[in-house]
Amino acid sequence: MSPLAAPAARSHVAETWAKEIVPALCDFIRIPNVSVAFDPGWSDAGHMARAVGLVADWLRARPIDGATVEVQELPGRTPVVIVDVPAYGEAAGDGPGAGSVLLYGHLDKQPPLAEWRTGLGPWEPVREGERLYGRGGADDGYAAFAALSAIEAVRAAGGAHRRCVVLIEASEESGSPDLPAHLEGLGDRLAGTDLVIALDSWCWSYDRLWVTTSLRGLLGVELTVEVLTEGVHSGMAGGVVPSSFRILRRLLDRVEDSATGRILVDPLHVDIPEDRLRQIADVAGDLGDLVATYPFAAGVLPLGTGNADRLRARTWEPALEVISAEGLPSLRDGGNVLRPGTTAGLSFRLPPTCDAATAARAVEETLRADPPHGAVVTAEATTAEGGWAAPPLAPWLDAAVTAASQAAFGADPRYVGEGGTIPFMGMLGRSLPEAQFVITGVLGPGSNAHGPNEFLHIPTAEKVTEAVAHLLDADARR
Repeated sequence: MSPLAAPAARSHVAETWAKEIVPALCDFIRIPNVSVAFDPGWSDAGHMARAVGLVADWLRARPIDGATVEVQELPGRTPVVIVDVPAYGEAAGDGPGAGSVLLYGHLDKQPPLAEWRTGLGPWEPVREGERLYGRGGADDGYAAFAALSAIEAVRAAGGAHRRCVVLIEASEESGSPDLPAHLEGLGDRLAGTDLVIALDSWCWSYDRLWVTTSLRGLLGVELTVEVLTEGVHSGMAGGVVPSSFRILRRLLDRVEDSATGRILVDPLHVDIPEDRLRQIADVAGDLGDLVATYPFAAGVLPLGTGNADRLRARTWEPALEVISAEGLPSLRDGGNVLRPGTTAGLSFRLPPTCDAATAARAVEETLRADPPHGAVVTAEATTAEGGWAAPPLAPWLDAAVTAASQAAFGADPRYVGEGGTIPFMGMLGRSLPEAQFVITGVLGPGSNAHGPNEFLHIPTAEKVTEAVAHLLDADARR
């Protein structure tokens, strides 16, 4: 166990969450600061500035001696919030070669999406028992508050920590397009980072610490099919002019088996490491009924044949979803017109070790080749982010994660890959090849990040905060 006084850490975290973090998160939820990809006018709208100001002001008010809070702004970019906290405690050390810890989160949000259930809404916080509903509370507004509270808990409980840098970005939900410029602007301030703790991941249950061992990459493609320069009467044209929607369907069949969902473009597949397959087998039995965590409509049958098969599919295999479309009028507005064209937004999830640039070229070439009926087909990759696979945990960190989970949750941790994407992890993995990573989070069963009725499970958020405090202390004393 960590020398950190667990009762004191737990008490500090619980009090801070109840009295300060939950009220601040309620104010944060009320701000519709959707990510730049969904609001090109974000700067003029001012919502992002309000969210950044709320978070930065809260962080500046924390009673941490020597901590500095900076909002880094670059022309045309969403800002980042940087908190620099000096080392604390005799065991931590702050001399040359002492290294530092980077704690990561983000404050931009997904758009509201579909209708929320009666009594809930994306921009109005609602607490029901242990759940705090509202967009962005769990993904990932809580992270900034939790990171500083964990550092405070170390100090309040007689522990130690090395220099800590907290980085909160504001474009993660758009694929972090603004982050590379900010990292360049930070210069060597992240040099020497040898432990990364990210608070933007998932948990498969609310009863233990879950550590993410891999993340899938993300490839976005806009596919457009044009057959006319303007729409014409469907009765006059049907049977002569090919349908742009039908051609688009045929093109999709080139990249995905419509019966099974299997991706048909070979460069999007990778060999799955044997240790990851063993890991999947180890945790499959801990997850209960994995299918039950999804809000299936009545009678819908899931893909796959059991937890292990489904875990493998959602962590180490590619997948496709059509996430948007243009050229299709609403049911109310649609007339009897053979439309001139159709555009679909394609979102491919890529295996952790798949090269995103190679995948993008392969998909573009597959969709553009030999267009049916000579249609005008354009296929352009709009984003191509590689995934991330964690390096093996050092023995000290493996023991520290177990001790932290036991101290905070009373249960051993579990390790598993995830199907989502955190672009920053890939960037860090490339720039800090020797660093150790602990990727965790609060997005558990039913929390529904990106969807309607998103909620934060407050007790889990408290325990994750407490676990991070134990990790910081163990890191300082290793």
